[in-house]
Amino acid sequence: MVKKFPALVQLICVALLLSFFFSCSSPNVKKNESVNTEQELPKGTLVTAREKKPLLLLTDRPPNLETPLKYFLKDFTPNDVFFVRWHLSNLPTQINADTFQLRVFGNVITKLALSLSDLKTKFKPYTVNALCECAGNSRNNFNPRVPGAQWTNGGMGNAKWTGVKLKDILEMAKAKSNSKFVSFNGMDAPPLPTVPDFVKSLEYNHSMDGEVMIAYEMNGEALPLLNGYPLKLVVPGWYATYWVGMLNEIKVYPNTFKGYWMDKAYLVPKGVRNGNEKPDSLAKNLVPINKLDVRSIFVSPEPGTILSTGSTNEIQGVAFDGGDGITKVEISKDSGKTWIPTKLDASLGDYSWRRWRYEFKPTAAGTYKFFVKATNAKEETQPWHQWNRSGFMRNEIESLEIKVK
Repeated sequence: MVKKFPALVQLICVALLLSFFFSCSSPNVKKNESVNTEQELPKGTLVTAREKKPLLLLTDRPPNLETPLKYFLKDFTPNDVFFVRWHLSNLPTQINADTFQLRVFGNVITKLALSLSDLKTKFKPYTVNALCECAGNSRNNFNPRVPGAQWTNGGMGNAKWTGVKLKDILEMAKAKSNSKFVSFNGMDAPPLPTVPDFVKSLEYNHSMDGEVMIAYEMNGEALPLLNGYPLKLVVPGWYATYWVGMLNEIKVYPNTFKGYWMDKAYLVPKGVRNGNEKPDSLAKNLVPINKLDVRSIFVSPEPGTILSTGSTNEIQGVAFDGGDGITKVEISKDSGKTWIPTKLDASLGDYSWRRWRYEFKPTAAGTYKFFVKATNAKEETQPWHQWNRSGFMRNEIESLEIKVK
């Protein structure tokens, strides 16, 4: 159980915690100098967090860091540049792997307290390639603008996750047949008593589908602390809000789970594939966000790149969805009047992103504007415009301007 401390003590702990995690690179801050947590850092500052290369700062309380676009040229996002997303600012700075336990309780016959060794030796290992994307990824691009962390396109990462199927753990605990929901809680804690603990839930049947898993490795290594060490819930095809890090409690319910982060936060219009609504007619019927929608982005060249007339260049990016599988990515040079198929790399798995490529040979100087859209196995594709009040699930058609001299 997480110990509760007086508010002043908790605030002091937050400041000490951030100094422990961060150093920064900025015109106003010397390299490797500890961040002064009494001072607001400008958004977009490159900060070097524990076990990380420089990442783009979104917020420092709690730590939220964005991956620079260049790292998406790799099929699997390296652990040391993988984006960081937390909702609560009180994070452990050290976790003892020898004494850590994952508790499983609630509507079960056998309560469990599993060590890391138990998870690695008493269960069959399971690996899945899956994209982890923040629900608010690219919120900075919404028009009209909406409040929240202003991610560009770097609030996501693709990784190879290894661990244990949640199904196997629930079967060991002998979850009762009348179970309806399963909740997940991590070791992060609220900074004040009035802040709700970050607890997420899944329907029991989803938890037992054989794909939801508890990961103890990321790209063949232990998870970085800021990405949820020692255990992370992995929900392939669903937004990262469900991917609870520093996971240490699993509770099974015979009825519906009720909690702020399921009932009040991360809600989108019901029955709308990409959560779309209009600013002047907001949806009234809302449900918890869930499956990733279809999306594609440009990775290279980056905005502002200048190319030479007559040169051969590769435009590339990645496309993904919630697990149905990307089957086609097309590019347009005439504002969508015509679409040209791009070349797709081999699939890394339905829950992974898929790389696309297009060869561009400019014959004249000028400014070229490209658009890209993806289509999945269900023939779902991308709209020209998408918006909602929370800045979630962005999947409108992306554009890229390239100058040629």
